[in-house]
Amino acid sequence: MKNDIEILAPVGSIESLYAAIKNGANAVYLGGKLFNARQYASNFDEEELKQAVNYAHLNGVRVYVTINILLNNDELKDAIDYIVYLYNIDVDAIIVQDMGLISLIKKVLPNLELHASTQMTINNYLGVQFLEDWGFKRVVLAREVSMNEIKEIKSKTELELEGFIHGALCVSYSGQCLMSSLIGQRSGNRGRCAQPCRMPYTLVNLKSKNTIDPNLSNKYLLSLKDLQTIEHMEDIVNSGLTSLKIEGRMKKPEYVAIVVNKYRKALDKVLYEDKNRQVSKKDMKEIEQIFNRGFTKGFLFNEEFKDIISLDRSNNKGVYLGTIVSVKKGSYIAIKLQQDLHKGDGIQFIINGLENKGILVDRLFLKGKKVDSVTRGKVAEIPYIQGINNGCLVMKTSDYLLNKRAEETFKDKKVNKMKTVSFFIELKKGLKPILTACDDDNNYVTIEGDYLVEEAINKPISKEIVIKQLSKLSDSIFKLNTIDITMDDNIAMPVSKLNYLRRSAIEKLEVLYSNFNKRNFIDINEVNKSDMFKLKSRIDSSLKRLSISINNEYQLKQLDLSKVDRLYINYFDGLDKYINKLKEKNIEVYLKTDRIITNDKFQKLKQNINLVENINGISVSNYGALKLLKNSKHSIHCDTGFNIFNNYSIKALKDYGADSFTLSSELKLDQVNKIASKTENNCETTVYGYYPMMVTKYCPIAIYTKCKGSNNCSLCKNNGELGLKDRKGKVFPLFRKYNYTTIYNSEPLVMLEYLDELLKGKIDYYRLDFTIENGDMIKDIQAIYYDYINGLINRNEAKEFVKKLKAKGIDITKGHYYRGVL
Repeated sequence: MKNDIEILAPVGSIESLYAAIKNGANAVYLGGKLFNARQYASNFDEEELKQAVNYAHLNGVRVYVTINILLNNDELKDAIDYIVYLYNIDVDAIIVQDMGLISLIKKVLPNLELHASTQMTINNYLGVQFLEDWGFKRVVLAREVSMNEIKEIKSKTELELEGFIHGALCVSYSGQCLMSSLIGQRSGNRGRCAQPCRMPYTLVNLKSKNTIDPNLSNKYLLSLKDLQTIEHMEDIVNSGLTSLKIEGRMKKPEYVAIVVNKYRKALDKVLYEDKNRQVSKKDMKEIEQIFNRGFTKGFLFNEEFKDIISLDRSNNKGVYLGTIVSVKKGSYIAIKLQQDLHKGDGIQFIINGLENKGILVDRLFLKGKKVDSVTRGKVAEIPYIQGINNGCLVMKTSDYLLNKRAEETFKDKKVNKMKTVSFFIELKKGLKPILTACDDDNNYVTIEGDYLVEEAINKPISKEIVIKQLSKLSDSIFKLNTIDITMDDNIAMPVSKLNYLRRSAIEKLEVLYSNFNKRNFIDINEVNKSDMFKLKSRIDSSLKRLSISINNEYQLKQLDLSKVDRLYINYFDGLDKYINKLKEKNIEVYLKTDRIITNDKFQKLKQNINLVENINGISVSNYGALKLLKNSKHSIHCDTGFNIFNNYSIKALKDYGADSFTLSSELKLDQVNKIASKTENNCETTVYGYYPMMVTKYCPIAIYTKCKGSNNCSLCKNNGELGLKDRKGKVFPLFRKYNYTTIYNSEPLVMLEYLDELLKGKIDYYRLDFTIENGDMIKDIQAIYYDYINGLINRNEAKEFVKKLKAKGIDITKGHYYRGVL
């Protein structure tokens, strides 16, 4: 039902919680100190979480806690302990990513509501159906899905759908980004993203490294504008989304207050056809003022790439304040205002199109006189700042009065909706007093006093006094409905005892309200007695085979077919003519499917798979593809798109029908070996290749070519010819396929010198990923790795090969094998 649609607000602190609830959020999502994808937010400790859940529930607001990061083997027990705690304090749902964690939760807390994080990259209806199989209640869809795609997904599922409607956009599909971890060792998949997408880049030719266009030099080519869809609320309501999600757990409470308030108004306007809830121009201006990187309708409404990117800056843009009309060195700067300026506002100067240092206005003048504010149309003066010249534009990045008004909305911490309560009290001589309290939801509690009612010696208690004491409800969530009194004449009773009865009854009723889900307490000690965390050591020896992934026929032609054990092939056209030849060489042949598969691609994918006969299996990197192939005749390999970080994920995916697994690229070498030693299933790790740093629907090349987006990227003469150069001179190649772009690392992973440490373990397949290499490179890399794995050369020869690579000017990386990720 449309009336069940919720505004879901971000909460990074207790003040943000108050701001969200007081401004109309139906639900909030937040993180604890552990296991969430915003480790740099303030977040909540256990006592604060309990307080937050209690306050939210008293206000009729649901609480979802994020545990949406990848977890290693050693962390999962603590994570389950933590989730049991969340269950016991009545958290409504948890938002998760890791399949191993999901499988353990289903064993321990089968009735706990699970929401699939956007980190799971669910962008199609089969991915949603995969989650249905696992008992999920809701899925947070990838930010890249459109309105039409959401409608199609909704027509094929009973799951609740959640989508982002406002706030920062990740340029990469969430869950498919390694850029932060490879550049700075801080993993977005572990909640530590360093936001390299918000840094400047230059679009260059891959061969010459020369800048392609001066207008695209040192620009924010990966920094998307902020999503803003408030003007399209009716379309959103009709799309099938249950939950409308606002981004911003790291934003201040005032931001939460303003944005939630405006979207609440817009949603109510649509749901209740309330003309008084129309979003005004003033509302729109306040949304812009509180924070913006420029606004876009995003992929939800199929914005063109040029309209989704914020080329000139990656931080808060603010709103236009005015232009500098005069500067007196050492004295003042004069600004002709296009809007009011107040003491305490934040402003930013734009010099020659580039941003400069912002300031907080602490001194403000009008015609030389010190003032607290200057109105629009007048010339305001502020103290001189070196380097600021006539004609500079000035932006207001924070508004003191707007922040104060926002703060006022959550200053009062009382609950939003008062409940009514009726009291029934019985006071009989020689008996204990009994008070029953009943609320408007038919919850009731009975409190018995701890003393006997006595006959009055002096002044008896009156009904008026009883009513007066039971009516003192100002510090609770209740207001009085009725009081029904049954009492003997001439009795005595201390007022303090009446107050005790009232307080006890109200406290018990509030507990009933705060326990939304009527749960029974789970003893974590009993959970820990189970053997579900025990992993059996592998007994048999590993295969020690070489696997190779290729993207096209050219790369296939470069291979020495006598030196490969398993081959992943990521194309279909003309493949039939090679299959028999590959099988004659006893090569395991796997078709490799894409990380990103849209709704309309599944039928074609199925047809292509059916046309290729005599293959061993299919490699998948998308939950939708796994669902599609679950009951097929082919063996299934779970590839890098699944971010397999622990043994429990392997077991979960094995139970679903998968047979072999590529482990996460963010694991350390000892973690890789440990996982392989604790499973009977075939494990693979990548030992060569240019890592895919990002997978993104947005195309940086299109900003240069002025392309509006199409599926003919293979015909684009610039595809595969360009890259992004960062401020350190590293160049990251760009390749576009169908409807997504892959940004590759600037240097290949080469583990050849250190292969012995992996060969000592239980890894079955050592993988080479060929993506942007030329013919000679492919042949040489394949030969040296195959020979080393099969004992045909020694480590010294491997080291010599690496030296030759470096002599050719090829920088190399060991990835995360020796440094891991935060």
